[in-house]
Amino acid sequence: MSTPILIAYDGTPGARHAIQETARLFPAAPAVVLYARRPLESLAAHLEGHPALKHLRDIDANTHDASERLATEGAQHARTLGLKAEPHVASVPEEVVADAIADVAEQLDASLIVLGSRGRHGLRAMLSGSTSTRVMHTTGRPTLIIPSKPLTAARRADR
Repeated sequence: MSTPILIAYDGTPGARHAIQETARLFPAAPAVVLYARRPLESLAAHLEGHPALKHLRDIDANTHDASERLATEGAQHARTLGLKAEPHVASVPEEVVADAIADVAEQLDASLIVLGSRGRHGLRAMLSGSTSTRVMHTTGRPTLIIPSKPLTAARRADR
């Protein structure tokens, strides 16, 4: 594999499980562990010139640092499992996180996009949508969606 696998990571157990499965399926592969963040400042563009914006910028700087730590945590986890992983943070001011994942995959020429799945369903899924489903439908790249262990256990119990 000459181009990296892009692994979307948000720190959840499902995302860690997706890294584990990626390492099992593609040992020693190059990988980029992506955390897509929404800057707080972009959510408050209407505050331009307002004194509260400075406080928001300070908070956003701290969340950016936390985002960097999260991406680094995911990359370190991937490296302990044998992947040649690097962290990456993407800011998604006006985009949906799924669009940012697809954009970064294009920029990296990713050979594969890997996402964990939380298994939202019903009204919650209709209102917020599924990041993994949206990525799958907005990219022409191979996409691997790895369900979380609790999700698969719950689905087996429902049979």
